[in-house]
Amino acid sequence: MSLIREIKLVSRRRDWRGRSRTPRSAEQWAPVREPREFPTAWARTKPARVVREGVQRGVLRPLVWTQTSPQVYGSDRLDGVHGPVIVIANHASHLDAPLILNALPARLSRRTAVGAAADYFFDARWRASLTALVFNAFPIERSGSRRMKMIAPKLIEDGWSILLFPEGTRSQDGWMRSFRRGAAQLACQHDIPVIPVAIRGAYGAMPRGRNWPRPGRPRIAVHIGRPLAPAPDEPVPAFNARLNAAVTQLWAEEDMGWWGAMRASEQKELPDTTGPKAASWRRIWETTRPLPDKNAKNPVWRR
Repeated sequence: MSLIREIKLVSRRRDWRGRSRTPRSAEQWAPVREPREFPTAWARTKPARVVREGVQRGVLRPLVWTQTSPQVYGSDRLDGVHGPVIVIANHASHLDAPLILNALPARLSRRTAVGAAADYFFDARWRASLTALVFNAFPIERSGSRRMKMIAPKLIEDGWSILLFPEGTRSQDGWMRSFRRGAAQLACQHDIPVIPVAIRGAYGAMPRGRNWPRPGRPRIAVHIGRPLAPAPDEPVPAFNARLNAAVTQLWAEEDMGWWGAMRASEQKELPDTTGPKAASWRRIWETTRPLPDKNAKNPVWRR
């Protein structure tokens, strides 16, 4: 293991103590080393697509659906929708991607590529290969959208839909953060619709730090919205704000119902999805409370 560690240090231009081999006085002139690109085109070949559909529908879906209790709402809003489209959602758990891919109609999910964090899913070749095969993933830099600018437009031109998480990273406490503009910019540049999705309960089911869902089959709600298309000459920030508002409204549907959330949106009274201004434990406690089972009948004393 020590030899492997030494090789890694040397490849990163560091000595045996882990210190940079470039003098500090020369760092500003040192050439910037671009991260090595991991090829993902092979994951979109016909053999890989056949394997991926078998894994997603035959392994991943039964696994997630038996360890948790997902309920999908709004799938009828996608009737007649064909790709390429961009799918966006809030991001709080590693369950989000498999939940969305299996909630979408098969005609869309079969042709959907997932943007994944390069520094996490593509840091090791075995993990990168597995992620690319199972999720048709391509790398995105958290600190910027360099790779997305290179790969995503080509995928859209080839007829692929894209799943992106505009927050840029998983939530630390289950609450939403403001959206970055990458997804809105792609939609405006290529004039394609965006499908907003809100996921509730995934953070409570499998938050950061867990590699397996919590016991008890926690309920997860996946709310799918109607596709939104950028208006002619609509600025990217304005369209991005519309996308953020759409996901916020879908988030509120879980608590207020479809009609209540729509009315609250019209009256500018939607709940704040960034969470209460409170201590971190209080914020986490709010997002890890089990979602009520809407299929269960209320007892008499609660009516």
